[in-house]
Amino acid sequence: MSDVALRMEHVFKKFRKGQVYNSLRDLLPALTGRMFQHPELNENDRREFWALQDLFFEVKRGEAFGIIGHNGAGKSTALKILSRIMKPTKGSLFVQGRLSALIEVSAGFHQDLTGRENIYLQGTILGMTRREIDSKLDQIIAFSGIEEFIDTPVKRYSSGMCARLGFSVAAHVDPEVLLVDEVLSVGDWAFQRKCIERMNEIIRGGATVLLVSHNLATVADFCHRCLLLHKGQTLTTGPAREVISAYLNRSNKARDDDPNLGPITISSVRVRNEQGSCSHFHAGQKAWIDVELAARRPCSNLSVVLYLKNEQLQDVFYTSTTELGSGEFSLDHGDGFRCSFELNLNLVGGIYYLTVLVLQSCSHTTYDRWLPAATIYIHSTVGVRGAVHCFPVVVWHELLPASRQDVPAQPAAETSTETRR
Repeated sequence: MSDVALRMEHVFKKFRKGQVYNSLRDLLPALTGRMFQHPELNENDRREFWALQDLFFEVKRGEAFGIIGHNGAGKSTALKILSRIMKPTKGSLFVQGRLSALIEVSAGFHQDLTGRENIYLQGTILGMTRREIDSKLDQIIAFSGIEEFIDTPVKRYSSGMCARLGFSVAAHVDPEVLLVDEVLSVGDWAFQRKCIERMNEIIRGGATVLLVSHNLATVADFCHRCLLLHKGQTLTTGPAREVISAYLNRSNKARDDDPNLGPITISSVRVRNEQGSCSHFHAGQKAWIDVELAARRPCSNLSVVLYLKNEQLQDVFYTSTTELGSGEFSLDHGDGFRCSFELNLNLVGGIYYLTVLVLQSCSHTTYDRWLPAATIYIHSTVGVRGAVHCFPVVVWHELLPASRQDVPAQPAAETSTETRR
């Protein structure tokens, strides 16, 4: 038996833009409008476009494989073709084993049925028998965390409750191949962790997982390999963290060709450890950020600003050369400037984006901004959450048996007024 669980071979998918006119009443106004439309608009408004072009990849059994890319890159289209929701225009695909898709987890729900009834409906759609659903019903309800409302019509559920229930049903299909598209962001943090743990259980059972997500931290932690899509074409395939770095660095490459650069430009940003350039660090490890500037015309009162942002692009750290006591500096035409920041990365595990600005301190004019200038991966072996890593340890612990605890004695029941006297 082949160890390949799924494969897409030179797959193309074509869609048609605009409207299809089914009546003369709709067609005549459209033709009239096109007669007076600018020729360039007609050229740009081509009716057909390729959502996928020559897509090829394969995933081994028991592997977690990720697909990333900007909106419109073709990620969801690829998953819908694999799950047989769509047919490819050209090319072939191969899926070995029972497949379950978490693409639109609550799409099959009937609004007038209760949550319990929709479990049977959704499970049947996903290929489960009634006996299977009966045997797993309690597990599905408990996993969803909405036991209190399970006999309430789904039309009264919030979108998060629907997503919880839909994920719970699909995750208990016991698939051999699981397709997941942007559903791990539903619910609170605890439920998201349950989803990840459930997917890990599925993989440990020998199943294959294909994950599409904009949550790069989840992709980096969960997937072994990754594919980067751009406008329906494969840019690169390889180890997940390397592909994510390539994805984030594409914006930096496009920046080099920007003709609208200001009088002072950030020409280079480098992150390194003691051995040299590096993007992967352990919590608490020391890092150096080297920044280089180039001047196109004279400027004074300059300062280099450094931000560190989390995955939600929230600031978790900020400093500048001025605030660190280096003072302001001036540059003449053709001058360059270099500086290096030393940081202790006391951060919890995750992905962080480095932002560098050069600004004039007195007027707060920003001459150049680079986001992301670099991407930093922080690994932590300790179970901590938040932003700052305080390196906690349990110094000591003690079990207190009931006989040693200071539990107040329960008062004896009063039997009568005579007893109280």
